[in-house]
Amino acid sequence: MPRRARIDAAGALQHIICRGIQRCRIYRDDSDRQDFLSRLGQILRETRTTCYAWALIPNHFHLLLRTGDVPISTVMKRLLTGYVVRFNRRHRRCGHLFQNRYKSILCQEDAYLLELVRYIHLNPLRAKLVVSMGELDRFEFCGHGIILGKQQKDWQDVDKLLGMFGKRVGEARRNYRTYVEQGIEVDRRADLVGGGLIRSCGGWRAVKAMRRLRIHAKGDERILGESEFVLQVLKEQNEQLEKRTRMQARGVDHQKAAARVEEIFGLTLSELSQGSRLRSVVRARSVLCYWAVKELGMSGAQAARWLGIGQPAVQRSVVRGGKIARELNLVLFP
Repeated sequence: MPRRARIDAAGALQHIICRGIQRCRIYRDDSDRQDFLSRLGQILRETRTTCYAWALIPNHFHLLLRTGDVPISTVMKRLLTGYVVRFNRRHRRCGHLFQNRYKSILCQEDAYLLELVRYIHLNPLRAKLVVSMGELDRFEFCGHGIILGKQQKDWQDVDKLLGMFGKRVGEARRNYRTYVEQGIEVDRRADLVGGGLIRSCGGWRAVKAMRRLRIHAKGDERILGESEFVLQVLKEQNEQLEKRTRMQARGVDHQKAAARVEEIFGLTLSELSQGSRLRSVVRARSVLCYWAVKELGMSGAQAARWLGIGQPAVQRSVVRGGKIARELNLVLFP
């Protein structure tokens, strides 16, 4: 059975879990951990991806990210590929390090943000990497200490979370720590590491109770959230796929998209693919990138080769092009 496509969108909250192949250690020492964090921080800054929580465990890691200028798949590809190359070279090994694909679950923010932050930041304690809350507060390889101000990582967003616990920083940090500590007594929540109806509802008992009451709910293993949230996400994804299918049926391809951009902006494909930073060229190229990637399904790498620009530039152009197209009411195929 083919793997289902990941679900992602600008601003989406994603719980990322990635494990070592055959549960092997993906960090052998602090040098590996520091290299991983250095790469992670650089990529998050460059892609404007927000990180709320993270934890490095010897054979896996957790990240809680909000999609920024580029898809989470691009962020993870850069992170994992770069890290594995260095890890294999340093430890004189070859082959795969990570198990299959990483898991990414699109999460409903209002219902799960705080629960996920707590769950992720308690992982080192549950894995017995630390033995007390005091040690967790100072643990270097988890985002918990960053929120408490014990360490500094400019790529981790702490302001949003602290703002949910109090108006003054000191008060907010104390309340946050109390909230995390209360989670120690809570049983390990399987629903926070996967999506689907059973997980979102809290288990089979809740699902069966809903069925007895004839309450119909929708679930998807790629999504963690209430039925209404799942339905909305799937509706938006289906609309996007249907739009691409209609375009293909009408014979609209990237060359016709380039012709449409030339018709609107008066600039040829050769002018758009010379890397010019003139405002008029950037705007036209951004709209072309948006249509090619979002409406025609071209990958960022394919668009980069086609236009002769870097893949990060393509992703920034996609975001910019979407805004321009909406502001000017531009459509690819009238």
